[in-house]
Amino acid sequence: AFLYTEPHLRHVELDVLIPKKMREKARERCTEQVEAFTHCCKETGLLMVFKCREENTALKECLIKHFTDPEVFEMCKKEYLQEKEEFQRTGIRLKKRKEMLSKST
Repeated sequence: AFLYTEPHLRHVELDVLIPKKMREKARERCTEQVEAFTHCCKETGLLMVFKCREENTALKECLIKHFTDPEVFEMCKKEYLQEKEEFQRTGIRLKKRKEMLSKST
């Protein structure tokens, strides 16, 4: 029987790289709140600190909800490990691979 073992993750992977992916996912999932806050800020200018509190609170709550979700962590960890494995196999970073693909189409 094959036994799957969790790969050892370095401190930088757990505390920096995977959380970076989680922040990106949170922003993607909170686009409505990001747009509402951005719109409010553009409308009110310097008064945004006072007039956009509601939008700011909604945005923060959405981001925190996704950033602290264990399922999001597991999904981002899985994506990170796949990208790491691909890099180890090919020697090409994900960003460079995406650039190469966009140029070939």
